[in-house]
Amino acid sequence: MNSIDILEKLIAFPTVSRDSNLDMVTYVADLLEKHGIASQLIHSADGHKANLFATIGPSGVPGVMLSGHADVVPVDGQDWTLPAFALTERDGKLYGRGAADMKGFIACALAMALKAAKTELKTPLHLALSYDEEIGCIGVHSLIEMLAAAPHKPMLCIVGEPTSMQVATGHKGKIGARAFCRGREGHSALAPLALNAIHLGCDFVAALRAEQERLAREGARDGDYDIPYTTVHVGKMNAGVALNIVPNLCQLDFEIRNIAADDADAILERLRGEAERIAAAAKDKAPEAAIAIEVFNTYPGLDTPVNSQAVAFVKSLTGANGTIKVAFGTEGGLFSRELGTPTVVCGPGSMAQGHKPDEFVSVEQMHRCDEMLGKLLERLGAGLA
Repeated sequence: MNSIDILEKLIAFPTVSRDSNLDMVTYVADLLEKHGIASQLIHSADGHKANLFATIGPSGVPGVMLSGHADVVPVDGQDWTLPAFALTERDGKLYGRGAADMKGFIACALAMALKAAKTELKTPLHLALSYDEEIGCIGVHSLIEMLAAAPHKPMLCIVGEPTSMQVATGHKGKIGARAFCRGREGHSALAPLALNAIHLGCDFVAALRAEQERLAREGARDGDYDIPYTTVHVGKMNAGVALNIVPNLCQLDFEIRNIAADDADAILERLRGEAERIAAAAKDKAPEAAIAIEVFNTYPGLDTPVNSQAVAFVKSLTGANGTIKVAFGTEGGLFSRELGTPTVVCGPGSMAQGHKPDEFVSVEQMHRCDEMLGKLLERLGAGLA
């Protein structure tokens, strides 16, 4: 099977993060087994999802790991003109949810693995598929724990997120947090006697915006990013029951996406201080006034040195002269931090098509990825020091 044949199979599995991915990973495991490749499934606590890990080649030797996530974002509310979970090829483009992000790379990796099974490798090839990446790189942690306990860690990791086959050495880290703004309920006709939690929330949003302005004005810079500084963003607000009730609770979801030179925890602590200041100013009116912040998701950034051997090696596979950094997060920062494995991001397609209706990856990009992995297979056969 070639990579496009496999991609057709993968897209047919609706592996939206809220649902199980077991049908897809079972298909992958069966495909590998038919070619003599053993794999291991690492199930989630509820058993509804699983990571997959497989090694081809000699045991007891560090290898090169190809990493991808099996989950995709929902299609709800999007205006698709083509079937979302069936591959459509048109004008040199392959359409379907996950085509770019990132089943295209997984298909190329699997096609290469089937060839590797017929090749004598001196350096092993590792395949790693994860779940729940799209909701904050959650599922990969159990896979990383397994690899951390192994006698040999991967010597190199290529995360195949869509980079248009450019070699990406970095991405920002992320903290996802929720602020619980508590006021005092009351009848809206007597609103001045109550404490509107939405007003507290708006005051905290103002503090978030002020922090963003400070970071943009005087924060650290990394010119390799489209937005060269750390960003603070409010994405969601929930509050209120009825118009004639002053709300006593307002929840805000916000994030910090930090460049390597900034300490995201320090930024969060500054924001906690602002939350305490805002709440303290309201306590004269309502002693129960408070703004509590809980972190519900976090992952580290990736900042692989551009002059490292890992980067030079992947550049030699792609023919690239330079490197980039990507705006979106990946599991690469976790592989780098938790395993000490040098990691780069490189895969077919563009995130400009990801998460959108009529998502696609071009046939040309798939061929370029196949070529890169073909060169990798040659190097694994010759052996890497």
